[in-house]
Amino acid sequence: MTTFMSKPGETEHRFSRKGRELRVQVIELDGGHGEQGFALVFGQVADDCLVRIHSRCLYGESLFSDDCDCGPELDKALDLIQKAGRGVLIYLEQEGRGLGLIAKARGYRYAERTGSDTFTSYEALGYPADPRTYTVAARGLHALGLRSVQLLTNNPAKVEALVGSGIAVTTVPLRTRALSKRARDYLEAKRRRRGHWIPGDFAPWAEEATVVLTPAVENRALTDTAVLAPVPCDAAWDADIAATPASTEPKRRMRFWKSSSQPQPQQREIAGDLRVR
Repeated sequence: MTTFMSKPGETEHRFSRKGRELRVQVIELDGGHGEQGFALVFGQVADDCLVRIHSRCLYGESLFSDDCDCGPELDKALDLIQKAGRGVLIYLEQEGRGLGLIAKARGYRYAERTGSDTFTSYEALGYPADPRTYTVAARGLHALGLRSVQLLTNNPAKVEALVGSGIAVTTVPLRTRALSKRARDYLEAKRRRRGHWIPGDFAPWAEEATVVLTPAVENRALTDTAVLAPVPCDAAWDADIAATPASTEPKRRMRFWKSSSQPQPQQREIAGDLRVR
């Protein structure tokens, strides 16, 4: 059971960032079994609004580490939500891919000593490579009345979670600059080990690439689109990022539907005392 407790206006307030203001409401998510987080709802959300599902990362977001892409991805997602004037940030308490900061630090230490990636390090230490689930995020979006979203992600597992719950998903890639070699190695490990997409000027991120996901082809479609070229070297990566106008990014997307019919956009108000089972 996932419980959402919020009264109209109870948490709504003005949010200022980078010279722009939006109204935001904060809703606590509690799915039980350690699945906890918050839904930050910016503006008046409706079907097809921008959504970011983000796992907590102390190093990347608060300490501004150059070793991962978590901070830059969150920053870019908020930029896009602010530009759109509305959207949802689902912020999940999943530090260290759901295993906590101590496990994360142990994984970093093992990787540093052995030269392995952090997925391999976790497994060597007896942890699962990535035990995160996104059920509470999907239920939270349903509770907000959303049946179709533009999901800001490079992670196919997040797409699968929403599509599996009946939400139509248009995937919008988050293209950020890797801040160090270690960060580039991590991106490559995510691509190789977890099937993450690395956005670039190649399929499936061409503007015309649209995938209609039906139950019969769901798993195959997601798997096929996840195999991309390795992360390029420093010079090529930097040139690739610099040559891409920010205005073109929202156009580079894929669409995933659970059925052949697309829900019609509807304006949604946030209801009070929301409960979802």
